[in-house]
Amino acid sequence: MENSKINHPNIPAISKLNCIDLSSPDIQNSVSLLKQACLDSGFFYVINHGITQEFMDEVFEQSRRFFELPIDEKMKLLRNEKNRGYTPVLDELLDSENQVNGDYKEGYYIGVEVPEDDPASEKPFYGPNQWPPTDLLPGWRETMEKYHQEALRVAKAVARIIALALDLDGDFFDKPEMLGEPIATSRLLHYEGVRHVTGRMSDPDNGIFGSGAHSDYGLITLLATDDNLGLQICKDKDSNPQIWEYVAPLKGAFVVNLGDMLERWSNGIFRSTLHRVLGNGQERYSIAYFVEPSHECVVECLPSCKSETNPPKFPPVTSAAYLSQRYKDTHTDLSSYQNSKT
Repeated sequence: MENSKINHPNIPAISKLNCIDLSSPDIQNSVSLLKQACLDSGFFYVINHGITQEFMDEVFEQSRRFFELPIDEKMKLLRNEKNRGYTPVLDELLDSENQVNGDYKEGYYIGVEVPEDDPASEKPFYGPNQWPPTDLLPGWRETMEKYHQEALRVAKAVARIIALALDLDGDFFDKPEMLGEPIATSRLLHYEGVRHVTGRMSDPDNGIFGSGAHSDYGLITLLATDDNLGLQICKDKDSNPQIWEYVAPLKGAFVVNLGDMLERWSNGIFRSTLHRVLGNGQERYSIAYFVEPSHECVVECLPSCKSETNPPKFPPVTSAAYLSQRYKDTHTDLSSYQNSKT
């Protein structure tokens, strides 16, 4: 789908991304469009995914209500060692080479809900979520839990098309060790406008970013956004200088991108593309849904993606080990907040 007709003056190019219609009966066309997108940019739109616009509006409204709370209330829900809860502005540093501080965004992590008395809660990314008090934000938990379930359904549908694009069985990623027991995480995101004390205009030349340049860690990411431009992609991270293109918001669609694990599975055939967010002074809300395989899943080159002349480029690694290291590398040590949490 071409989106170059959208008028945003004084900005670099807007990327043209393929559009995958999940309601289309022509699965081969969907596979072809997805494969082309994965080889070209690693980003594409997904439409007709079955989540109503009315419900998406509700999720965004509930997200806005949380981020409008006083900072003292939000800090009571500061992310824990399981990466559940609130992340303040500058908590995350994604591009240490080019950022002078951290990301000028705040967020909220919601993962797979696992009760504390369940043995599975001992795994790094499983456990109970942190929820705002119901008297403070009534209906908030119910909305977010429903969204988590709906987004996982969409992600599994996309994963089936990806499997076919890699010449695998359509249910390859449905196995228990893959997405049967996934590490799936919603992250509400708020990029503050300049009307906020901690809001900043992005200035790449001086290391100021809404979100620093990075690739995502897992299988795929579903991104829902408001109408404000901000997301940029760099199709060739090795180019000098790097060329950045905006991804335009598309009403009712998810922007989907591939993660590092899929790049490792496909031996670099499908790319985990570098992306970042620039703040333009306006408030911007988005919701990222990160989809990773089960903790024990070994991510290694698929047989169909290697040969004598094209050996595996990446060593095998478990999903939990890879994710744990990436989160540790990019988030502020929780001990630094000891005097902030009340």
